[in-house]
Amino acid sequence: MAKIRNATKKVGSVVHGPSLLTEHDIYLFKEGNHFQLHEKLGSHIMTFEGKEGTYFAVWAPNAERVSVIGDFNDWNPNAHPLAVRWDGSGIWEGFIPGVEKGALYKYHIESKYHNYKADKGDPFALYWEISPRTASLVWDLDYEWDDGVWMKNRRMHNRLDAPLSIYEVHLGSWRKAVEEDNRFLTYREIARQLVDYIKQMGFTHVELMPVMEHPFYGSWGYQIIGYFAPTSRFGTPQEFMYLIDCLHQNDIGVILDWVPSHFPSDIHGLVYFDGTHLFEHMDPRRGFHPDWKSYIFNYGRNEVRNFLISNALFWLDMYHADGLRIDAVASMLYLDYSRKEGEWMPNEYGGRENIQAMNFLKRLNEVIYGSFPDAQTVAEESTAWPMVTRPVYVGGLGFGMKWNMGWMHDTLEYFTKNSVHRKYHQNLLTFSIWYAFSENFVLPLSHDEVVHGKGSLVGKMPGDDWQKQASLRLLLGFMFTHPGKKLLFMGGEFAQWREWIHDESLDWHLLQYKPHQGIQHWVQDLNRLYRREPALYELDFEREGFAWIDFSDADNSIISFMRRGKSAEDIIVVIGNFTPVPRNNYRIGVPSRGFWKEVLNSDAEEYGGSGQGNFGGIEATPTPHHGKAHSIALTLPPLSILVLKKMHSEGE
Repeated sequence: MAKIRNATKKVGSVVHGPSLLTEHDIYLFKEGNHFQLHEKLGSHIMTFEGKEGTYFAVWAPNAERVSVIGDFNDWNPNAHPLAVRWDGSGIWEGFIPGVEKGALYKYHIESKYHNYKADKGDPFALYWEISPRTASLVWDLDYEWDDGVWMKNRRMHNRLDAPLSIYEVHLGSWRKAVEEDNRFLTYREIARQLVDYIKQMGFTHVELMPVMEHPFYGSWGYQIIGYFAPTSRFGTPQEFMYLIDCLHQNDIGVILDWVPSHFPSDIHGLVYFDGTHLFEHMDPRRGFHPDWKSYIFNYGRNEVRNFLISNALFWLDMYHADGLRIDAVASMLYLDYSRKEGEWMPNEYGGRENIQAMNFLKRLNEVIYGSFPDAQTVAEESTAWPMVTRPVYVGGLGFGMKWNMGWMHDTLEYFTKNSVHRKYHQNLLTFSIWYAFSENFVLPLSHDEVVHGKGSLVGKMPGDDWQKQASLRLLLGFMFTHPGKKLLFMGGEFAQWREWIHDESLDWHLLQYKPHQGIQHWVQDLNRLYRREPALYELDFEREGFAWIDFSDADNSIISFMRRGKSAEDIIVVIGNFTPVPRNNYRIGVPSRGFWKEVLNSDAEEYGGSGQGNFGGIEATPTPHHGKAHSIALTLPPLSILVLKKMHSEGE
């Protein structure tokens, strides 16, 4: 971690001549179309008239007076006042000679209204003090990237017809230095270990829960104060770049969790920034979030849209992020989200839709895909809002993908039921296919499902320990073979028994035990199969990529289906037995004759199963079944999923 300098160098008075802002910048800023604001506002190290120093610029249109305070002037609000621009933009600016990289600073703002005075962190700061300290730091983003090959070719990794298997990570609790008083690992330490682990497990991408600076660690990063800075808890901006660089050099994509839906009430942050509701709505029926006790951005304000869209592009550009997962989209789209009657304001047409937020999201996606066509945006949207992942020009919101919350809720509800009752709830397994191709879905088994008393994934399962672990293997196998991209939160891949606790490391010690080793091995093999077989990913979002063999055998709690790729030869057959009762000579129809190889069996002994199966595969016979001319009679192990593939002989 970089050492912050002790600022003893003499600094000069504010110089009001230099500016990074042109008239065109101001025009775009007022219009709501300036999406590189991070290049203009904030603190920028520069040289002016032979003097080295730092240029400061901040938007505070309702301020009477703004000055820069810091360790270089003993936090004196009278030492370095900024000047407001003449053009009505509300931007205050000035150059202070002698202020160097590493200097601590804030903006002292005195408002025109309510006799309000506050010391604010810089909304565009690149680096912040480690919480609970609250100052911004003068910094730069100089870094020599070594991920050119990835950046040149990442389109093929991020395509909608590519395999996307995402490992969701909370950096502060993935691993800790347990022997060193349980301290956080640094970005550099995480880089070495995470790269090795992702390569071992076979995931294609990592999704990092919000790394933007947040004062309250217990918010998991979702209460952001420093939108343009990675948290200093784990190191410098350059060290975070190193983490992404290492992942890219090893062909691992990086998706960042991004939160444009709300921000916290910390006085040094965005709230009531210049003595008025500048970034947030003034009316609490639109400006205050009842669930998270936080403030909601005013999406109808041009300058606020500039701020947010600039921020999204910033992470894609300066940090080489491959995608953004947009948090809490449903809370943005609905004015009555989590509100009772009388606690919300309808739109101008009397409806509950937040038209300003909808237009913001459309513009956000247009700009992102226009600037970074090889990146992806993923919406966490939990309702039936139509066309979330359809282009803006056909009336959609323009996202690349959307979390399939319906699949997640139904599937977990089914799996938590005792196996003797599952036959009455078969629809929970099968209903998702009715809408599976209405959007470009990601199947999320995320952090939200293993906290707040919900139990871990394996802990949700009924039965004894063996049945719980077998059911987890079955759940993961079902996810990897169901249409949609994949997301698994850390710890689920080795069946951590405890819920996730953000203050503690994952329970890596469990991997000394064979059952946990077996489930980890199962996830490795699922990832290998998934990436190897185009039938499991190429047509994830097309109806042609899926066909039921039989979804109606509720009495036995068995389903069977096919996955197809773009090539007619790419066919995978999947059979799931959702009870602990093995089934012998269970017949299913298959699309052709020949040998069907058992390429994966979740009940294999190496995964912790009972070792039942079909001796590597089975020859189809000309026995019509399920409307097909050929069929196979299988042994279905208890609580298992089988994956079979047709082996083609020469001349076929």
